[in-house]
Amino acid sequence: MTETVSIASARRIALAAQGFGRPVPASVGTRQLTGALDRLGVLQIDSVNVWERSHYLPVFARLGAYDKSLLDAITLAPRARYLEYWGHEATFMRREMLPLFQWRMDRYRDRALADSDGWVRENRATLDWLLAEIERGGPRAASDIEHEDNVRQGPWWGWSDVKRGLEVLFRSGELVSAGRKGFERRYALPAQVLPSEITSRVVSKPDAIRELVAHAARAHGIGTLDDIADYFRLPSADTREAIRDLVDAGELLPVAVEGWTQGGKPRAAWLHRDARRPRRMDVDALLSPFDPVVWARSRALRLFDFHYRIEIYTPEPKRVHGYYVQPVLIDGVLAGRVDLKNDRQSKTLLVQSAWREPSAPPETADKLAALLRRAAEWQGLEKISVRERGTLSGDLRGALGDALSH
Repeated sequence: MTETVSIASARRIALAAQGFGRPVPASVGTRQLTGALDRLGVLQIDSVNVWERSHYLPVFARLGAYDKSLLDAITLAPRARYLEYWGHEATFMRREMLPLFQWRMDRYRDRALADSDGWVRENRATLDWLLAEIERGGPRAASDIEHEDNVRQGPWWGWSDVKRGLEVLFRSGELVSAGRKGFERRYALPAQVLPSEITSRVVSKPDAIRELVAHAARAHGIGTLDDIADYFRLPSADTREAIRDLVDAGELLPVAVEGWTQGGKPRAAWLHRDARRPRRMDVDALLSPFDPVVWARSRALRLFDFHYRIEIYTPEPKRVHGYYVQPVLIDGVLAGRVDLKNDRQSKTLLVQSAWREPSAPPETADKLAALLRRAAEWQGLEKISVRERGTLSGDLRGALGDALSH
């Protein structure tokens, strides 16, 4: 008989699988960082830096204050243990995972070559030149490569042919990431930065997807087909087949989650056999817009009754909640959202708006104030300024008290 899991229990299972609910370490070193990253599997990268770059935030949410240079050392160095690839969107992942995405690289290359009028076919000479240039000169960023094609084309977001070529080769696996220069990706031939046990490993597509599905299910704790497939952006049909194999192996357990329906019937869901099932989840955190807890907006709505849209690309007059809005986790529920900005010149954390969700517990303002104090201290900021916008801003100002001015 299929077990029915309450929605409250499903939330706790999901948060526990993401590393929440564990004791915050007294100090955070490389061991704690690698533990958190390996549990997540992927750490999404985003260039927006109005508050803090996105990949630093999930670690802070789970481990508390830490030295960002330690994370840089294992993600941004040329031969770091984590590298970049399109695991979800652009993400950091352990370099040993790269062979699991060879099928994705092959698919990208095949599709690009199949397009008779496409850029790849028309620019094969540029691609060959780039490979030869990096073989000759070693890992490089696009800005390091001198070529007549290395000029932007079109509007400000347009890439030069050199940058576009490097990205084509990166997606297809002919080049890999070799850390970052500033925040600009550097590119290398695989053999220049990866050990032979990684470059020589061959994994069939079914085996790779089965391994990725197992990791996604473990990282989610509990989820639907769509949830599990989305974690590594896997094809639904292949994910479904892998789920069947993992159910037969006893690694995934079919369950029904209270309130998860489709067409009036219970929606199929699965629980990872190793998932923790805590009875309480007294955890508070500021979440990145690209945290795995909320990056799948349909899952956030289904699991937390939290309707979330990032409004960075929405014209300011049409924004509802703000520019870089972070969900606020209080006592294991998504209780609010805050639009934060780091005014580095005045050493002030700007709370441009603060909003209360219907599910917010009474102590939300006090707990959010404590979160903001810790966040400001982590960033080396001396003041917190709350603007009078949003249903939570007034209570938050009161809860912060003296923190508003020192």
